[in-house]
Amino acid sequence: MNLRASTYLYGGHVHANGIRQHYLRYGGAAGANAERDAVILIPGITSPAVTWGFVAEHLGRQFDTYVLDVRGRGLSASGPGLDYGLDAQAADALALAQALGLQRYALLGHSMGGRIAVRAAAGQPEGLTRLVVVDPPVSGPGRRPYPAALPWYVDSIRQATRGMDAEDMLAFCPTWTEEQRRLRAQWLHTCFEPAIVQSFEDFGRDDIHANLPRIAQPMLLVTAERGDVVRDEDVVEWQRLAPQTRHVRVPGAGHMIPWDNEAGFYAALGDFLGSRVG
Repeated sequence: MNLRASTYLYGGHVHANGIRQHYLRYGGAAGANAERDAVILIPGITSPAVTWGFVAEHLGRQFDTYVLDVRGRGLSASGPGLDYGLDAQAADALALAQALGLQRYALLGHSMGGRIAVRAAAGQPEGLTRLVVVDPPVSGPGRRPYPAALPWYVDSIRQATRGMDAEDMLAFCPTWTEEQRRLRAQWLHTCFEPAIVQSFEDFGRDDIHANLPRIAQPMLLVTAERGDVVRDEDVVEWQRLAPQTRHVRVPGAGHMIPWDNEAGFYAALGDFLGSRVG
């Protein structure tokens, strides 16, 4: 049996944008990776960095890859008194890149993480070369609501805080594997409920579309075939506002695209990041 060695290197903390930020690093900068842009992966609303480890393992074969715990999640700074708005989250991502000394890097954000990446890119930061936005909520003032319910998040966090296992998680993630549910049950309690509530409510209060014309970098929009988060008409509007956007819809996938069709997700990335992912 030919088993690949893990690309996981270590987890670390930096003080950046005034808070403690935790990240996981995969791949490193040795060999061919040294000539490729680093990748900062920004997960969604209730996804600590560790839950994206299987994707980072794969990306780490080609790229120096960092997975961020967004503030209020995982092992990054959390609790009352922090700003959990989109501007602060975007500033975190850019400050992380600076603290890590990354000269050239791409942002890859899923769902809420995609919105963070868009807001960060709109400031035209030095060193940012590419943007991958994965099934982002396209809601905002006067727009179609995000097709999810806040109690789904809150109820599962509260149950995880009391203690839950993979079987308990079936009620919330019925299509996931036992391994996926076990990992989510293990880490969901680290999601600070007020942070999640604010992020969810900001989906309807904060419009990222105004940011799109200010983005100069090549952009890849990856969307799910199922889930109704990004519709065809949304893609048309996105590409009108940011004509450099390439779009790929992943077949057979819901909003959590790599969980439903991992191979299709890597196929959608293709060679956009500078080397073929597959």
